[in-house]
Amino acid sequence: MSRGITYRDAGVDLDAARRHTDNIASLVAGGIGFAGMMELPRMRHPMIVGCTDGVGTKVALAQKLGRLDGLGQDLVAMCVNDLVCTGATPLFFLDYLAVGRLDPDVAGRIVAGIAAACDAVGCALLGGETAEHPGVVSDDHIDVAGFACGLVERDETLGAHRIVEGDAIVGIASSGLHSNGFSLVRALVDDGALAPDADLLLEPTRLYVGDMARLRDAGVDVHGAAHITGGGLPENLPRVFPDGLRPAIDPDAWGRPPAIAAVLATDRVPDDDAWDTFNMGLGMCVVLPESDAARAVAEIDGAVVIGHVERGTGLRRD
Repeated sequence: MSRGITYRDAGVDLDAARRHTDNIASLVAGGIGFAGMMELPRMRHPMIVGCTDGVGTKVALAQKLGRLDGLGQDLVAMCVNDLVCTGATPLFFLDYLAVGRLDPDVAGRIVAGIAAACDAVGCALLGGETAEHPGVVSDDHIDVAGFACGLVERDETLGAHRIVEGDAIVGIASSGLHSNGFSLVRALVDDGALAPDADLLLEPTRLYVGDMARLRDAGVDVHGAAHITGGGLPENLPRVFPDGLRPAIDPDAWGRPPAIAAVLATDRVPDDDAWDTFNMGLGMCVVLPESDAARAVAEIDGAVVIGHVERGTGLRRD
């Protein structure tokens, strides 16, 4: 009679899963259960806002360079930075971590980073899932996804309905590459064109929730906001504009962070590809009345007026 096959034989280590659950229980609001719960704040006409995103192939470079701790902030930022573009305040966050073989220490470091980032933006880490996929992906495979939910008063939503000709555009500096374009970055590293510098390339994505809150608290009349992710400024900034209006920006109005400067210095990335792939130094752009521009710049570290709203389509770069 042949020997039975255990779950561990099939590649799933339940003991490791239990250790991981014990390790992260204190990081989850309300502890570990089947689902998370929280009370809703009182609002007049609340709108629920939800979004989801991941970190992409930045995970692979982080594994290669042995720097996983920043991935938790990257994940939270990619979601909540989208969320605040609607005017919403983050309420809670959920994460999904997929691995080939579970290492409680590695998984715990990632979840700890998620919890710290949630705490930094004032939202609850309400739960999540860690899935082990033996035989489907390699043992060292890691992928992460996140899900954010927020609330906004209906009459306080941002978007194209507020933007008018003559508005100013204020760009807010990125912390570096953020979490987009890493398939290209990895190709440059593998080819020897770009140094595999973890400090330079893996700087965590900036969290813009506090910046947007400071503008609101200062009474700045923000009309629209764009999180500059995949597709860069040419794709993301026009997305928040109404038909018939476009952003006109001056590329010389702001500087490039060291990571993006290093990528451009390789002379291996065509200019149009760079603009379509990277944030080029701006992780968030806000559209507001020209009369509020100076106050916005004074409130936010790394903010600068980069252009204005005019008639037309697409993005105009002078």
